[in-house]
Amino acid sequence: MNAFAHLLDGFATALSLKNLFLCFVGCLWGTAVGVLPGLGPMAGMALLLPLTFSLDPTGGIIMLAGIFYGAMYGGSTTSILLGIPGEAASIVTCIDGHKMAKKGRAGAALTIAAVGSFVGGSVSILGLMLFAPNLAELMLTVGPGAEAVLMATALLVVAAVSNGPPIKTFTMIVLGLAIGTVGLDGQTAAQRFMFGHLELADGLSFVALAIGLFGLSELMNSLGEGVTERPKTPTLREMIPTRQEASESVGPTLRGSGIGFVFGAIPGVSHIVSTFVSYAVEKKLSKHPEQFGEGAVAGLAGPETANNATTGSSMIPLLVLGIPAIPSTAILLSALQNHGVQPGPLLLVEHPEIFWGLIASMYIGNLILVFLNLPMVGLFVRLLRTPMYLLAPLVVMVCAIGVYSVRAEPLDLAVMVVAGAVGYLLRRFGYDVAPLLLAVVLGDRMESGIRTALSISAGDYMIFFKGPASQTFIALFATIVLVRIVTGLMRIGQAKK
Repeated sequence: MNAFAHLLDGFATALSLKNLFLCFVGCLWGTAVGVLPGLGPMAGMALLLPLTFSLDPTGGIIMLAGIFYGAMYGGSTTSILLGIPGEAASIVTCIDGHKMAKKGRAGAALTIAAVGSFVGGSVSILGLMLFAPNLAELMLTVGPGAEAVLMATALLVVAAVSNGPPIKTFTMIVLGLAIGTVGLDGQTAAQRFMFGHLELADGLSFVALAIGLFGLSELMNSLGEGVTERPKTPTLREMIPTRQEASESVGPTLRGSGIGFVFGAIPGVSHIVSTFVSYAVEKKLSKHPEQFGEGAVAGLAGPETANNATTGSSMIPLLVLGIPAIPSTAILLSALQNHGVQPGPLLLVEHPEIFWGLIASMYIGNLILVFLNLPMVGLFVRLLRTPMYLLAPLVVMVCAIGVYSVRAEPLDLAVMVVAGAVGYLLRRFGYDVAPLLLAVVLGDRMESGIRTALSISAGDYMIFFKGPASQTFIALFATIVLVRIVTGLMRIGQAKK
């Protein structure tokens, strides 16, 4: 029986009234937690995990998966309208999406994001169906040394595309790596920069940092600038992108689908990496790179598509290898194990209804999300008409609820406030805070990969140069460095002229 025949059986499972309802509930709840700053897919899935205990394995995984990719859809809404990342992967969306909203193109930005999300999700699901077994086997070659090189390459990509001067970007990356070391050492359990506070054992909350640096600092900037003008509620025509905007989004959407799918299949690489890489690619390919950061359509369409394409392919390591590629898929693993189902190579043989039912439900869920989000664009855009003196307290309250709900730790609220003040000062002095956040995300994994690789090789640094995966990432790293050097020399030559 070929893949398409199996998929038909999957649709028969997913289209039952019960599973269809669970898919709708998951998508609706996922959109809601994506819109609310700080919650994100993992918190949303964790809140409804107990409900899956009374469901059959297929129904439970369909609902949780709906929350997972629904949150990816919803996260773009808050990022575009308020400049606050609804969840971590929407950080890049804030850069150009919010600028479009400020220019009165909020409706078009949300539509472009929704369509890109649908395309990226659909492509990744198709790839999951066709290539899951082969890609999963290939990803086993990515060892700790190669992973460390990949993380370093990702940080170099961020440095290459940042809007600020290179020295300021480098400062932000170093600061982010330093912040990522706070907490207990993963190998020795030694306390690092905790200053006696056991609440910092797991490090500083990334959610609190992201909400503070992006959300509160943006709010302070808006209040400081005395912004009172808000875009009017768009008509149906205004919610439809112009011909130029649609044309500019086609290429980034297609490229974002491929980038997101590839990065999602690599265990340990989060959505945020694929969005930054997509942004870097689009900026390099653009004929007008100076428009990035000022409301470039490509800077929104590419990363938002990559974000949702990563969601589908991140299921490959989980379903075929039994390895949760990212924290959110660990919730899916837990739900299946509670039902006595162990994801891995035998899943397609022992429980084909789960594998193919999930894939079919993701097709259905993507359609549900389009019909849930696009008709509500006008409602979302009305938020921008709210006077800032009324909107600010509501935003602060939602941010505080989102941050506190993740770990129920009062210290996280303090971290959010301090991060907001620091983010405001950094913005005022021309620093880009996005590299700092990415360094926080990648720093821990890079350190772990380096130390694990050196433990395996007994201190031999050549381990970082062995294997096809490491060599590929090193070649990419060297290419980026070479391009930066050549570009810098060309600029110096042009300046002398």
